Amino acid sequence: MGMNERSILVTGGAGYIGSHTIIELLAKWPGDIISMDHFGNSSPAVFDRIKGITGKQVRNHAVDLCDRDALRRALDLEPGIAGVIHFAAYKSVPESVADPHKYYHNNIASLLNILAECRQRGIDHFIFSSSCSVYGNIATMPVNEDTVLGAAESPYAYTKQIGERIVADHIRTQPSLRAISLRYFNPAGAHTTGLNGEDPINPPSSLVPVITRTASGRRPVMHVHGSDYDTRDGSCIRDYVHVSDIADAHIAALERTFGATMGAPHEIINLGTGNGVSVLEAIAAFEKVSGQKLNYEMGPRRAGDVEAVWSDTGRSRTLLGWEAKRSLEEMMRSAWAWERHCLEVNR
Repeated sequence: MGMNERSILVTGGAGYIGSHTIIELLAKWPGDIISMDHFGNSSPAVFDRIKGITGKQVRNHAVDLCDRDALRRALDLEPGIAGVIHFAAYKSVPESVADPHKYYHNNIASLLNILAECRQRGIDHFIFSSSCSVYGNIATMPVNEDTVLGAAESPYAYTKQIGERIVADHIRTQPSLRAISLRYFNPAGAHTTGLNGEDPINPPSSLVPVITRTASGRRPVMHVHGSDYDTRDGSCIRDYVHVSDIADAHIAALERTFGATMGAPHEIINLGTGNGVSVLEAIAAFEKVSGQKLNYEMGPRRAGDVEAVWSDTGRSRTLLGWEAKRSLEEMMRSAWAWERHCLEVNR
């Protein structure tokens, strides 16, 4: 297969996981990397950061994937695409509770449109950005991919349940498609250079940027959502995975769709470390690596949050040959380097 036949489109390429995945693809993937992102919750500056880290300029089409005609026109300019990594989606649990229509429209219409174009253009390799939120509240840990999905706790989570079903059903209409849905647990941290990290336009709801922004003074105080969960310290438990490890998993998943070993045309794989970390333990890890005392307060539970979830890592090891390498302290150290970089740039 020649170079251009391995061109990859990354939707949501200016986002947190999308941009880190592009950085790893530019270093390791033997083909052109193209982005599509209309900057709904990100900034064009990310492509300057990617160039600063990799030395390479990425073409981005500023297209809203919900606009099928605009998507079609952009794809007409990129005839060599062989595969798609579909990140483009809104991802804030509390915002999805407050504005479900925004989430159902954006996350589902964009997926339907890109899959329809894949079918029309013979693009046969597809990675879907899913989430551990599809599991809902689960009684037994760790969670493996055969766990029966519980009720979605938020509209965001439900869009990911629906998205996986859409991909599975779509394959019946495009039998040549090879797709992998990656259920991320909780991506955290920043690029090892400290030059790219989580930088949403909207106020972040993910734990680590909330911690770093509070420590730097960009937020006055951090609220821990819930102190009465049935966990070892009363706070929620999550499985935090370094974003660059998550990025590497996408390359392994892409390789798998190009190989001959997929067991089924649509596979589902968890991406986690296998370790549950509580919110208070994450704060302690940050305080240790930064030397900063964090200003936080215990508050009430937040709508849409599950109590505890962490991953069984067997399938990602077996099928992708992938496991998370970077520690919780590395996540915190890199996120703190990125936060300090942001403060320098914005001075």
